[in-house]
Amino acid sequence: MSRINTNVSSLIAQRVLGQNNFSLNNSLQRLSTGVRINRGKDDPAGLIASENLRSEITATNAAISNAERADQVVNIAEGGLQEISSLLTELQGLLTATANSAGLSESEKDANQLQIDSILQTIDRISSSTNFQGVKLLNGNFDYGTSSISSDVSSFRVKGAKFDGDSLSVDVLVTQSAQKGQLFLDFNGAALDFNGTNSSFVFEVSGALGSRELQFGSGTSLSSIADAINTFTEVTGVVASANGEGITLKSSQYGSKQFVSVEVIEDGGVQGDGIFEFDSADANTLASSATATFASTVANNGITDSGQDIGANINGVVATTVGREIRVNSDILNIEITLDETAAQTLAAIDALEITGGGADFQLASSVDIAGKVSLGISEVAARKLGKTEDGDNAGSFFNLADLGAGKTLNLIDGDLTQAQKVVANAIGDVTTLRGRLGAFQKNVIGATIRSLGVAVENTSAAESIIRDADFAKETAGLTRSQILSAAAINTLSLANAQPQSVLQLLG
Repeated sequence: MSRINTNVSSLIAQRVLGQNNFSLNNSLQRLSTGVRINRGKDDPAGLIASENLRSEITATNAAISNAERADQVVNIAEGGLQEISSLLTELQGLLTATANSAGLSESEKDANQLQIDSILQTIDRISSSTNFQGVKLLNGNFDYGTSSISSDVSSFRVKGAKFDGDSLSVDVLVTQSAQKGQLFLDFNGAALDFNGTNSSFVFEVSGALGSRELQFGSGTSLSSIADAINTFTEVTGVVASANGEGITLKSSQYGSKQFVSVEVIEDGGVQGDGIFEFDSADANTLASSATATFASTVANNGITDSGQDIGANINGVVATTVGREIRVNSDILNIEITLDETAAQTLAAIDALEITGGGADFQLASSVDIAGKVSLGISEVAARKLGKTEDGDNAGSFFNLADLGAGKTLNLIDGDLTQAQKVVANAIGDVTTLRGRLGAFQKNVIGATIRSLGVAVENTSAAESIIRDADFAKETAGLTRSQILSAAAINTLSLANAQPQSVLQLLG
């Protein structure tokens, strides 16, 4: 058929040319931009997936930056703590030097006290001045706020806490009582009785700190024996008390590492029922019979009774315990609590305290939720906050590093240097523990987080690239094909447009 009004062949050629030009333009666009999806119409589902992945990559990169920033914050805090640690070491040396009282003049003691005062002032200055962009790091700014502290709690330290809402309740369940090592020496009287003989009672008392051999003659009162034993408490770790017709020996501290041991070297025929242990179920009740008489081989070889660590849960998590101290370290809560003596020996539930906020929060994951947040407590390291040590002479009273200052209870001139050294040792422990915790945070949390997030960025970027990026080999082949087909379509269209002219030959 020969028609000129409608050139169907030309229309077909135009449509095919348009399709080829569209494919050619797509290939040119993908090759010029490097991506396969330039508009939603290119791949709607792929666009959604790639945008979600891009969002995840951006958030993860931000989390890496957060972790690197957290590392710098901790570096600055640790630098201040390192200097405080050096000052405390110097302070320990000054205490030891001053204890050499026979070889020191008063002016030298005064000079040492001046150095200590200077050290304490420097510690306070470092505590108040160490900062990151104006945010103080060691003045308690990042410590945790607490309230509703139970009277059963002797001391506590919150090292980390994460929670949604206004506060986090800390509940303690005591499942096993804390105990001291203890023995009872029964002499059947208020003084030693050797039944008329001129003999001596010789025995050795040992504890967690050491041992001492003691010797007493006939008629020595039990109270005098107890006083003599107590003069060596700092050496043995054993405390004695005269009770009726005997002497109770107890370890000075609670826990499984504490013990009391008695070895009778010479009994001298002393009167009495011997050495008793206490009921395993009740530390206040003597066993019904003596473990050994004073003259027995068992007593001569030594009898030992060990203490017991408290057993407890904190918020349902089984705690690590030492003596009366309870510790839990989890992703949600890192806390240390020391119960008073009564509470530590009573199986009961305790509403210990409420954590109301505070801490240094670092966002170390791409998702902003409690799982992606790491919370770290940095306590104040001013002199008045370091070295908390219980006063052995006054129950419930405590010393701290500031008490070493001039005119204070533990000053070098007329203070108790033994107690002062304990305070300094505890202060060194406080600072080194904090430094260790910050170091562990940097190494095991920040370092691992940066490495993990780096791998996540790589893998997520690879997934996003597969979906969105152009495959140049494929697109180049497509471009060549489109170019050839477009050129062929143009030639075909030219032939189709020329075809109607052949009708003119029918007109002669």
